[in-house]
Amino acid sequence: MARKAAATLLAGMCALAGPPPAKAADLDVSTAEAYANYVKLAEKQIGNGLAAHAPFLWVESLPTGKRAEVESCLRVGEVVIERLDARDPNSGNAVAKPISVPGGMIHHWIGTVFIPGATLAETLAFEQDYDHHASFFQPDVQRSKILQHERDDFVVQLRFERKKLITAVFDTEHEVHYHFADATHAWSRSRTTRVQEVYDPGGPHERLEPEGHDRGFLWHMNTYWRFEEKNDGVYVECQSVSLTRDIPTGLGWLIAPYVTSVPRESLTFTLATTRSAVLQRISGRASTPGPLQPQAWSRFR
Repeated sequence: MARKAAATLLAGMCALAGPPPAKAADLDVSTAEAYANYVKLAEKQIGNGLAAHAPFLWVESLPTGKRAEVESCLRVGEVVIERLDARDPNSGNAVAKPISVPGGMIHHWIGTVFIPGATLAETLAFEQDYDHHASFFQPDVQRSKILQHERDDFVVQLRFERKKLITAVFDTEHEVHYHFADATHAWSRSRTTRVQEVYDPGGPHERLEPEGHDRGFLWHMNTYWRFEEKNDGVYVECQSVSLTRDIPTGLGWLIAPYVTSVPRESLTFTLATTRSAVLQRISGRASTPGPLQPQAWSRFR
């Protein structure tokens, strides 16, 4: 039994260390359609919230007691993060049903930070400085570049590294749109238009895998940001919706930690680093772009 277990473990390690299986994690049409349906429902909810004008931030919609607790956490520099789950209101049941995603998993998180002393203009100036994001968001972002920029619209190229037992690197392109509601409120939406896993990154055999034909650790990602200046600072909120492969039978011990925890940890790191970077910029401690260490820690709920 021990020999059989060792053989199974070795086979799993080799399968993930070498070239991705040809069919093991291919992005099927049904999986992509389920993600598109989920995003449509999530964006409808997000749009309804924006149209209603209040509450603008997720934390403002919380019950009084919990909101006070969250505000206290934000004031001392924590990232407050929570999992969301958009459900189909037209499922025909009294309770809306979860959206089935055959062959894939959807990861939907919302997080918030507060940046004391910052202004909306200063925060957005950092957010839109995509050419320097690789300097600030290492190791998650290895490369960053603005490909197009016209008024409030950007096309951005980013190389991500994701690490959790397994290391995966992706070359991605994103369409980003900003909207300035008024002097103290703004929001943005971003969606990936290309995601390709990088085989042997930095090595002699580096190449891009075909889209949707890889190990399946990131197939799509949408992010929805809100920025509000008040209480002598800026609240930064981000919803992240991403699509990965499902967990294959027999490799859950290896795959599950990656696909379930990396989306949460990545959002937490992004918000904490944003807070640190803006604080350092406005205090004059960072006169030029450079690697920064997040000053905030996260509270998972």
